[in-house]
Amino acid sequence: MLNPIILSGFADESAENKQAEQQFAAMAAAGLQHYSIRFIDVGGGIKNAMALTKAELKTVVKLQANYGLSVATLGSPIGKVKLLDVDDGTSNKFIPFKNYLAKEVKHACDVANTLGTKLLRGFSFYHPMGTDPADHLNQVSDQLGAIAEVCAAEGLVFGLEVEANLVGQTGKLLAKIHRQVKNSSLVLIFDGANLVCQGMTPDEVFAEYLAMKPGLGWLHIKDYRHSSATQRMQHVDETSLKNFVPADLGDTGHEAILRDLVNELPKIEKRMKKLGAPGVIFDLEPHVKGGGQFGGFSGPDGFGVALRGLCRLLDYTGIPYHLTDFDDILKRRD
Repeated sequence: MLNPIILSGFADESAENKQAEQQFAAMAAAGLQHYSIRFIDVGGGIKNAMALTKAELKTVVKLQANYGLSVATLGSPIGKVKLLDVDDGTSNKFIPFKNYLAKEVKHACDVANTLGTKLLRGFSFYHPMGTDPADHLNQVSDQLGAIAEVCAAEGLVFGLEVEANLVGQTGKLLAKIHRQVKNSSLVLIFDGANLVCQGMTPDEVFAEYLAMKPGLGWLHIKDYRHSSATQRMQHVDETSLKNFVPADLGDTGHEAILRDLVNELPKIEKRMKKLGAPGVIFDLEPHVKGGGQFGGFSGPDGFGVALRGLCRLLDYTGIPYHLTDFDDILKRRD
């Protein structure tokens, strides 16, 4: 018998002004008991969680408890910087890696530990636009291996998300990175929309998922629908992406992926719990009202629609989950 997966979501998608209590109220009303933190306003303006002061982090911890919430993952931007100091026509930043590791990565670990999560989301660095990402695998694996070592020393897991324009832009490339790093504190994050928006068909997305499966740690749930015939893109203009949809309406083929996952979930759950995670997380990041390079927006209504779409798929494929019920309310009330 399968244990329930853990439903979570990027709470900032639910509140246009990113105000903390609006985010938490939306997550609690949706029936979630976990959320992922990215952008938030706790009184000092909208900030990425990485930029919160110690006092603001304490406020977040207090407020989330008031709403019966725990942080599932820290949605950090670690790894969304240039791999090389090359002018390639993009606005992406370059930071010397030694400094990046000592300051940004260590700080992200401190923030995650303060918030009470074991899971730190990150990325696989921007290779110079126009170059083959496969040519940069050795360097990026070395750097991600160093990040995984820092995370392991802090009792954390580094989740590497598949995303366009980065070295790990496909499941197959991420799988190669995972094999080269050989550190259990580095796991992979599947995100179907991030593959579909590159022009992949459902069959191609499934093949990328299969490649990622041996290193899979958790999933981001969002989807994308092609408005015309698909065409593979070497570089994706993230500012022009406008066709995000709930997971039961897009071109990822989530049903086939979830059917395959049914047999894999016990193995993934065992691996993640051994690393300190509460279980296998399905993290909603719907973007149904828009998304870009560093975030997205769904509104409370769009987030609810996306959650119901995911639940329909979970019910149909036989994957159990839990939403807040009256017993949970009674436990908190007592």
